[in-house]
Amino acid sequence: MIYENDSYLKPYEEKIKLRLKRIEDLRNSISSGASLSSAINNHMYYGLHKDAKEWVFREYAPNATRIYLIGDFNNWKRTSAYQLQALSGGDWELRLSERFLHEGQHYKIYIEWPGGAATRLPAYLTRAVQDEYTKDFTAQVIDDSKQYKWKYSRASRKDNPLIYECHIGMSSEEEEVANFDYFRINILPKVAKLGYNTIQIMALQEHPYYGSFGYQVSNFFALSSRFGSIDSFKALVDEAHRLDIAVVMDIVHSHSVSNEAEGLSLFDGKDDLYFYSGEKGYHPAWGSRCFNYSKSQTIYFLLSNCKYWLETFNLDGFRFDGVTSMLYWDHGLGKDFVGYDNYFNEGVDESAVAYLALANMLIKEIYPDAITIAEDVSGMPGLATSFEEGGIGFDFRMAMGVADHWIKWIKEKSDEQWSMGEIYYELSNKREDERTISYAECHDQALVGDKTIIFRLIDKEMYTAMNKSSNSLIVDRGVALHKMIRLLTLVCAGDGYLNFMGNEFGHPEWIDFPREGNNWSYKYARRQWSLAEPDYLRYKYLRDFDEVMIQFFRTNKILSEKAISLRLDEQKQVLIIERKNCIFVFNFSPNNSYQDYGFNVAGGEYHMCFNTDESRFDGFSRLQDAEVHYTVDDIFEHEDAEASQSLYLYIPSRSALVLKKKLL
Repeated sequence: MIYENDSYLKPYEEKIKLRLKRIEDLRNSISSGASLSSAINNHMYYGLHKDAKEWVFREYAPNATRIYLIGDFNNWKRTSAYQLQALSGGDWELRLSERFLHEGQHYKIYIEWPGGAATRLPAYLTRAVQDEYTKDFTAQVIDDSKQYKWKYSRASRKDNPLIYECHIGMSSEEEEVANFDYFRINILPKVAKLGYNTIQIMALQEHPYYGSFGYQVSNFFALSSRFGSIDSFKALVDEAHRLDIAVVMDIVHSHSVSNEAEGLSLFDGKDDLYFYSGEKGYHPAWGSRCFNYSKSQTIYFLLSNCKYWLETFNLDGFRFDGVTSMLYWDHGLGKDFVGYDNYFNEGVDESAVAYLALANMLIKEIYPDAITIAEDVSGMPGLATSFEEGGIGFDFRMAMGVADHWIKWIKEKSDEQWSMGEIYYELSNKREDERTISYAECHDQALVGDKTIIFRLIDKEMYTAMNKSSNSLIVDRGVALHKMIRLLTLVCAGDGYLNFMGNEFGHPEWIDFPREGNNWSYKYARRQWSLAEPDYLRYKYLRDFDEVMIQFFRTNKILSEKAISLRLDEQKQVLIIERKNCIFVFNFSPNNSYQDYGFNVAGGEYHMCFNTDESRFDGFSRLQDAEVHYTVDDIFEHEDAEASQSLYLYIPSRSALVLKKKLL
């Protein structure tokens, strides 16, 4: 158990046991001794479904007094033929002959309640479309009796995910909203060539405001129609699986958009149908609605949502957004999580903890090899530990502090002030009982108001000196550090790595979705892939380096073994790390190169696999490509007693070397 492996958790043993019992009791109350999966089927009961003879529509609205189905099939009028009948427990139902509805028709529901009435979109709808001119959203009739025929099974198990984070809409170079077919045809081959084995797709759940990046969800079971049809997304997943690329969905269960016409807020006239009532039900920073995870209807709604996406679209897993906001009553806003008491006091929403644990159990029941990732900044112990070991059950947590530290070092310190000990500690500081996904930057750092690493390093020179023939010390520094930062982050990564779409080649523009402030322009809501094609621009060389780096780590399964520090040389700014049977040598000194730099290693023959200074990566070619190095009988004092010999290298300034030991 986690409190047996971590002495700091021992004082909280009883609280952890109480938490686990709460989770187990909730699971048993839902499953009634059977599996969770067999008990979680709300999405198959509610919403609009078609069987062999009729359409059946059901809705949960306990405060409603009357409900009508309205649409282009009845001129949007409330008629008795389309009036739902009240069932027990707040459920409503309408049964229609198949001739009354046809696939593709648009509809809403009209709900009356004591003192009011309004049109709403069904809570469990699976398709919402937006009118091009009015911008109004309506539900669309989908015949779910028609089944897509999958060609390929899910991707192989990814113990060490190399994740390409992507957004379908902004994947085109044109100033437009790209669709699933475009991504499948044009972007998936790029991902496969780079070597990433997993894609993490943002903004799949329907959201009224495109610029929310998909994090203000209105319709939790609806695939966003702005990116194409349901079958076109399934074809994308199918093609990814053909390429053995796992598909992870960015799922939002931390909050819901506050919109009433499109979302769940005040759905049946009351504010507490799925949410906390009153002030507690509104997120103070996001302006959205906060789910009440203690309500059974909310738990069933969200668990069914996990099952629906996983089964309907053959997904390989989920990255849960905003987990910190779920776990704490104050949503973790403006809070420094110093000390373990933060994780076991009245400030924790234990109902949210229980929900997340059940979500992980359900997902693994349905697909044991599924990937679940938690986005959490609080560092709650046990979050990415199995329930059997006393945890909540995520496979991985995001190492979110890594990106913040890179920003801090680049912004606040000169190159000469970078500490090898501090960098290595912050990049490798992880709980032993949890697995993590590291990244130098994700989509957050690319948004307007922030800066990508390449922009922090090069700034305005991006617009004038990215030509290969230009002579710019600023660009030379930026290109060199861009490669080194990404390689070191990957070398120190716990168990997986993430890169946001386009950042691998140092995409020159920020992300700014169309809005009133930019005259609804798509200029910055796209990716300029063509910049990485010409030989005369430096972007190509950054992309080529990323490809070699990712392919090397994937082929050699570097992340399957822990990283070990061999040398932290503060004076010379040299950092040497061993991982698996490879040696990674970093010289962060901006001015000093070192001849015959020696350090202890296991004896043998070491081959230079690649280095950041190669001309093919826009380097200065100060090293001989594919050079072979042999150890000698020379042991430095106070170093690894297990090392039998030493290696001497030439290490150019501001460069990194990758050596692989020849195995006998």
